[in-house]
Amino acid sequence: MKHLTMEIINRKSIILMFIAIIGMTGIIAAQQKTISEKLLSPEEQSIISIAALTAKGDLEQLKPALNTGLENGLTINEIKEVLVHLYAYCGFPRSIRGLQSFMQVLDERKAKGINDTLGNDATSIDETNNKYERGKKILEELTQTPQSDTLKGYSAFAPTMDTFLKEHLFADIFERDVLNYQQRELVTISVIATINNAEPMLHSHLAICLKVGLTSEQLQQFVGVIKSTIGKKEAKSAQKILDEVLKS
Repeated sequence: MKHLTMEIINRKSIILMFIAIIGMTGIIAAQQKTISEKLLSPEEQSIISIAALTAKGDLEQLKPALNTGLENGLTINEIKEVLVHLYAYCGFPRSIRGLQSFMQVLDERKAKGINDTLGNDATSIDETNNKYERGKKILEELTQTPQSDTLKGYSAFAPTMDTFLKEHLFADIFERDVLNYQQRELVTISVIATINNAEPMLHSHLAICLKVGLTSEQLQQFVGVIKSTIGKKEAKSAQKILDEVLKS
């Protein structure tokens, strides 16, 4: 009888131990998932590298980054959209050279028998509403701040620039759905951090990054990607501005 009682107790202990192990495994898995959700995905890290190297004009390093981007899961159309988007921040010459480099990479991969995923095209945009007002609405979504009808600063000094920004950058470009707002902001801050001497814009767009759902951990990781891709000087400058944004 005593032996049977001890056997039952031992069995219960083993069962409880397995339950505890399963519980701990679930907790660890949940913690790992939470941590991974706070980090940039491989695709997002590639977006940063591709945008920064294109803005810098480092075509030699851009080609491996483009290959990595495809291998990390970016589609052909997503990378093309990255290279098109960034022209608004570093100009047509850099953007076009990036696209030409990407064409070479795709040809080389095709010659090796690699068939990359084309991905989705941009869906049709409803252009029934005024383009300026559409761009203004998107800017309000990004900044989470109502846009005044009274122009100030450079917009008042050069109203044409305000029109181009609202109608072209925020309506024509940001309205395209090949990339989401988070991805477009990663492209934007990557370019601005690379070209230097655009600290006010970097400050504004880092703040927008937080408002569209990127975390402080992801932005810290962004600085790390800039450091490894572009250099310590650019990363140090970006880190300084990020610290200011996070404090405010």
